[in-house]
Amino acid sequence: METSLHQQLKTLYACDASKTEVSVRGFRIDAIAEDGELIEIQHASLGALRDKTRKLLSARTGDRLRIVKPIVRRKRITTVCKKSGEVLRSRMSPKSCDWLEVFMDLVHFATVFPKKRLTLEVVLIDAEETRIDCVPRRRRGKTYKTVDICLIEVGEAISLETRADLLARLPIDQLPSPFDTSHLASALSKPRWFAQKVAYCLRTMKAIHSAGKRGNAQLYCFKPPKTEAKSKAGKSDTSKSDNGKPEAIKPKTIKPRAVKPKPAKSSKTSAA
Repeated sequence: METSLHQQLKTLYACDASKTEVSVRGFRIDAIAEDGELIEIQHASLGALRDKTRKLLSARTGDRLRIVKPIVRRKRITTVCKKSGEVLRSRMSPKSCDWLEVFMDLVHFATVFPKKRLTLEVVLIDAEETRIDCVPRRRRGKTYKTVDICLIEVGEAISLETRADLLARLPIDQLPSPFDTSHLASALSKPRWFAQKVAYCLRTMKAIHSAGKRGNAQLYCFKPPKTEAKSKAGKSDTSKSDNGKPEAIKPKTIKPRAVKPKPAKSSKTSAA
């Protein structure tokens, strides 16, 4: 079931109401912008769009795709009566999120992003979640059911197109070289398990590379390792003289190798 949040964001990004829920090459697209860019609103996991994104961008039509990932920074929780719809209670959720929350989904999308003509837009929003009370089916199940979630306010929008865009938002200047996930967790002010997800995404995107181990901790570096260029077979190196012109390569003189005469084999004569 489509939520009010999904409908509101579609209307916000579409050029007009007729450009929502459009069919493009067999795929249902949420909206089309004024410049013809395809818009996909994905409040759920980004992993669900992996195959769809590859197929849309693999075509030679030159289409551009923008995936909008809303991150709820502040949320109001309103519980209503199931029968009458009357508001029973309302409160602000103690949980607050920032743009880094996108890495929780990016672990399932790192094999696709970055890609040509693809933009991942992280939008910070304030939202209201409507719930109804219910009896949990399992021992530790939820005591509520989410009915709807609607948009209250749109905050900062962060557009990511390349690895450089992603690294520019991270505090890489606070990291030693090489670094491990404990350094990354400290720089991000996040737990280490979260830093491990960030490191996995960056390594899959080839933004960082492995640099050995320190004990059991995997080390990473941002700069790729320097490799010496190997000279190709069949190409001769020419050295330059003082006047800047290449010097002629002097032919090497090969000394003839002295060949020792082999001793003659003694023939055995048989007695007559």
